[in-house]
Amino acid sequence: MNYAGLVMRPKLPGIYIAIEGPIGVGKTTLARLLQPYFNAQLLLEVFEENPFLEKFYQDRERYAFQTQLFFLLSRYHQQQEAIPEALAKGNLISDYTFAKDHLFATLNLKGEELALYQELYRILSPKIIPPNLVCLLQASTDTLMERIALRDRPYERGMDRDYIHRLRIAYDEFFSQYDEAPVLRIDTDELNFVRKREDLELVVGMIKSALEHGVARKPPLFPLGGKK
Repeated sequence: MNYAGLVMRPKLPGIYIAIEGPIGVGKTTLARLLQPYFNAQLLLEVFEENPFLEKFYQDRERYAFQTQLFFLLSRYHQQQEAIPEALAKGNLISDYTFAKDHLFATLNLKGEELALYQELYRILSPKIIPPNLVCLLQASTDTLMERIALRDRPYERGMDRDYIHRLRIAYDEFFSQYDEAPVLRIDTDELNFVRKREDLELVVGMIKSALEHGVARKPPLFPLGGKK
């Protein structure tokens, strides 16, 4: 459920672009590369500070609630402080949205823990400024697993493929119903932002067009039971 759909955006001079997508899709890389094109400040997720994250990947059921609660509160404080300040000065690009926290909670929590999380999210989310545009990066599960292995973060070694596949589907479902901002879907399977300047400029053009003309509503890029 989307609890933040009624957020009123304050009148600030800057444009706020959020990059979203499942683990390994390239959110932070793209955010950094886009920064000079939009003369923007960066807001990057600080996931390394979560003391439960490594334990969560080892035992998701046991450590899901602690991990999710830490992320919810840390993301809330980061966004509440950083977004208004950045937008008062100019443009902002972030490598995550606050709303994605709820996506992970519905995937990882259940029962009373999920109910408690949802109540906290309902209280906090209206205080967060939504983006002008969400760029949803998508890729097949095979591509995601390859990119996760390539970046070789210690706590992501041995990542469960089934979890990544379910997460990819959850992203597709969540942003198909997301109504806080327009969503631009970008298939990244055949794109290389780092090595191919033409690929990066293609994405820049798509974003500028979406900001100027809006985004047509599209079906999920991958069928929910299909391509892996």
